[in-house]
Amino acid sequence: MSQRSYYAWLLGGMLLILGLALASVAKGSTPLPVRSVLSAVAGPLAPALDLPAVAPTLQRIVLDLRLPRVLLAVLVGAGLAMVGGMLQTATRNDLADPFLFGLSSGASAGAVAVITTTGDVLGIWTLPLAALAGGLLAAGVVLALVHKSQGSGPEKLVLAGLAASFLFGALTHYLVFAGDQRAAHSVLFWTLGGLGLARWDNLGLALLGFGLLVAFALHRRHALDGLLAGDETATSLGLSPGRLRAEIFTVSALATACFVALTGVIGFVGLMVPHLARALCGALHGRLLGLSAVLGAALLLASDMVCRTLLAPQELPIGIVTAAVGAVFVIVLVLRSPGH
Repeated sequence: MSQRSYYAWLLGGMLLILGLALASVAKGSTPLPVRSVLSAVAGPLAPALDLPAVAPTLQRIVLDLRLPRVLLAVLVGAGLAMVGGMLQTATRNDLADPFLFGLSSGASAGAVAVITTTGDVLGIWTLPLAALAGGLLAAGVVLALVHKSQGSGPEKLVLAGLAASFLFGALTHYLVFAGDQRAAHSVLFWTLGGLGLARWDNLGLALLGFGLLVAFALHRRHALDGLLAGDETATSLGLSPGRLRAEIFTVSALATACFVALTGVIGFVGLMVPHLARALCGALHGRLLGLSAVLGAALLLASDMVCRTLLAPQELPIGIVTAAVGAVFVIVLVLRSPGH
């Protein structure tokens, strides 16, 4: 793909995000005119832009409820897509994503543990902090297993990740059955995902996760490209494949824990989007991760709109939509593989 084509795709994706964001803020249990949404966002500048005045209640709906949700969808969708792209490179596994490596399972187990046992002992930050701790614990388990196995190849990382995923998945199911059954609805949120916790005071956690990924991608993009050629070639280029994989996994774990701490488990975004981006711009990470971030943000925004409108006024867990789309994507991927 030429430089011009890449930037055209990038610009098109950003315009799609803006359109979806505007539609997402306008849609809801109380549909709002687009001009009223723009007026609420513009604030004091609205009269100068010839936008209508809006009631304070409507302005609060836009600024305090819907806009943080849109921003959380953008940050989490972009971040999960970047994590998936880096994990697929690190493991040379086309199906790698945060869910496969137990990162999402660990975060979910942490949240479910406080829902079913301790309750909100730390106030509104109880669930995010518990989920963050669970995700980091899962990452520690995976890295410890890889270290103890005397190997750091991609197959060891995948096996260790699967073991952690099964372990924390089993722990979550045990907590659900052994804990307070009245918390079943909250548990469902953490196992299927949602954007309902979005607030201005916790968006910083998602921004931290996304910022870590962007900083790592900018700093190590050439090393990630070297890993594409195989361990021997990467070593001849002066890289340490084992150390680089540990770095990728650690950054991915930290970022995923930040995301899952606010949204619960949202699967398949990290699996699908890198494949789509790779088909459009190639495998080099300078382009791949940027386009993945844009497409991931658009995908999660669109999925959230479906969740809020399909069974309105009831909200569908977003993990159901992404899982359904992901299942279709994997089927198409299998049917298009050589031999079919």
